[in-house]
Amino acid sequence: MALLPTTRKASWLILIGILTLGAGEAPQNSKAPAAPAPAGKDGALMVLIPEGSFIMGNNEASGNERPEHKVFLDTYFIDQFEVTISFYAKFLVAAKYPAPPTWDDDAVNQAGNRPAVGLSWEDAEAYCKWAGKRLPTEAEWEKAARGSEGRRYPWGHMQPFVDIANYNRGVWVSDAVTLAPVESGVGGMSVRHGTKEGGRSPYGLYHMAGNAAEWVADWYEREYYQKSPERNPKGPGEGDKRVIRGGSWNDPPAGIRTTARVSAEPDYRDRTLGVRCAMDAPK
Repeated sequence: MALLPTTRKASWLILIGILTLGAGEAPQNSKAPAAPAPAGKDGALMVLIPEGSFIMGNNEASGNERPEHKVFLDTYFIDQFEVTISFYAKFLVAAKYPAPPTWDDDAVNQAGNRPAVGLSWEDAEAYCKWAGKRLPTEAEWEKAARGSEGRRYPWGHMQPFVDIANYNRGVWVSDAVTLAPVESGVGGMSVRHGTKEGGRSPYGLYHMAGNAAEWVADWYEREYYQKSPERNPKGPGEGDKRVIRGGSWNDPPAGIRTTARVSAEPDYRDRTLGVRCAMDAPK
């Protein structure tokens, strides 16, 4: 790996210091998320996920989520929010990239803080590369969603409510109506049910359940967990489909669990599909 220029490397070290300041025991108990900070070409807020182990999978769920297994991940960054329509619009112009078939120019002004949907895996990967980032691995996505506590949903084991997750809507209306703002979904749960973190994940990420389902980097294989390496798994070396995580506005509660796995061909597009990006932390 090529070394970062001195000034750039120093900037990264300062950024890591800011993000980890006051984090305490977060690498183990996930209860003190580091403060998000802008990173990448798009300027989106990213959260530092410290290195450490977590339990991936669910022995009580469908076969492709078994067996539960211990995974160690190096430190990485991941977007706090799903990539928005506004951010994706900037990418389309700057990269001269073709818009998805379902793209609505009016939504940039009317619903710019909603997640960009209708993306194929190739679209999602192109955006992350343009931003100087990459797609998260399936393991990175799951750790960021459930932490080291094995949460069934990002907020805990409690079933979802409409004030913390955008799910089970059934019918598409428009970007502005069907999708929730990416920074929403924490107030009602905190007030009505006493959950301090609302719908956020242990590390402070929003909409890791519902709203837009999210492409990740890995090829899909149903039995992959039976042979997955313990450190930094990246999925099978090849395949026909890519993994999708998090569920969407159209999924029932079972589909938005932190361990739920679905897949689709890389060129598949749907109004349920969006993305959030990740980035390596400098060594």
